[in-house]
Amino acid sequence: MRKIILSLMIFLPLFAMAQEGAWTLDRCIQYALDHNLSVKQGDLNVQQQQVNLSTARNAVWPAVSASATQSLSFGRGISEDNTYVSSNTANTSFGLGTSVDLFTGLRTKSRIDMGKLNLEAATADLERARHDVRVAVTQAYVQVLYNIRIHEVALSQIAIDSVQVARMEALAQAGRASSAEVYAQRSALAQSRLTCTQAANNLKLSLLELSQLLEIPSPEGFAVVMPETSSIEGAAIPAAESVYADALRTMPSVQAESLRVAVAQKNITLAQSGWYPSLSLSGGLSTDYYALLGHTGRGFGEQLKNNFSPYLGISLNVPIFDRLATRDNVRSARLQQSAQELQLETVKKTLYKEVQQAYYGAVAARDKYVSSRAAEESAREAFNVVTARYENGKANITEFNEAKQNYMQASSNCAQAQYEFLFYLKLIELFRG
Repeated sequence: MRKIILSLMIFLPLFAMAQEGAWTLDRCIQYALDHNLSVKQGDLNVQQQQVNLSTARNAVWPAVSASATQSLSFGRGISEDNTYVSSNTANTSFGLGTSVDLFTGLRTKSRIDMGKLNLEAATADLERARHDVRVAVTQAYVQVLYNIRIHEVALSQIAIDSVQVARMEALAQAGRASSAEVYAQRSALAQSRLTCTQAANNLKLSLLELSQLLEIPSPEGFAVVMPETSSIEGAAIPAAESVYADALRTMPSVQAESLRVAVAQKNITLAQSGWYPSLSLSGGLSTDYYALLGHTGRGFGEQLKNNFSPYLGISLNVPIFDRLATRDNVRSARLQQSAQELQLETVKKTLYKEVQQAYYGAVAARDKYVSSRAAEESAREAFNVVTARYENGKANITEFNEAKQNYMQASSNCAQAQYEFLFYLKLIELFRG
């Protein structure tokens, strides 16, 4: 009988691992990264910052424009002999011009530098969204694994009680057990089925949560692979300070805020550019055609040729007093830099707390796992002893059920500690990049 029970407990996990189309953790993470809306929004933000950087870089090129104007004037107009006559006039003009900024107080360079930094910050934000997805999927995945294990424990409990019900019914037919003992054993089986139903529901809900994180339309047919966890017993937990040092170098949240500090510093330079003079160069070509309506004059082509006029100019703009606008812009930019530096320190402190929580959580989960394994082994031995006494009529059903519940509870505690330790190990890996 005990061999049947042990066989069930061994092969149930193997059945879960053999399910077709089951998803591994890596597959779940990759699928979530490909379909998560926050990640897609982050990617769009990166593309927008690429456009902004391109705009800033293109500002160094000359601007070229062409113009054509046709106008009519009614009333007195000037004639070829430079006298006014009562006649309507028509004027046609053409122009081609260009301008280029020679010096803008480092505004253009500052905008290009800020565009580069904003692009890097947006890329770090995208990676931060990916990191958050990895953590969320890992946590949900481990929760599914735990619920699978609890469901297996509940199924094994049904198997144990089913065997005992069959044995008790056989004893009752032989006149060696009372109907009260049969009903008591059936009641224990019914309670085990209720526990199994609750475990199954918890498993379905955890699968639903994981499938929603993956943006899968329906959890129907969705299953996960049970990973090999025997190796985690000897897994080393790196020191918290070492994990934090790695996280400072690799975590995208820190990188993004550090880049924004640099953006704030460039913004101060941009604001200070308002104190500097600006120099620009312009040039172009223009010509026009003028006619008194109803009077004969020079032809269209002849006038365009004769009125052809190239021009070249240079412009210097020196700020003298802008009502202290530049001064206030610089002060505001420095305040923004201070606020961004505080934001960076806040992110670092939050990260340090998260690393500490992961480290001490891993240590606690490992110790709990070691203790719960020993407790599970003791509970299993106690249950086997009580089962043998119960089958020989030397223990009552209350003692049997109590030993069974202790064993099942110890198995649940062990599974919880095992997958909790697994989650913290995965979390530490993510912190270390």
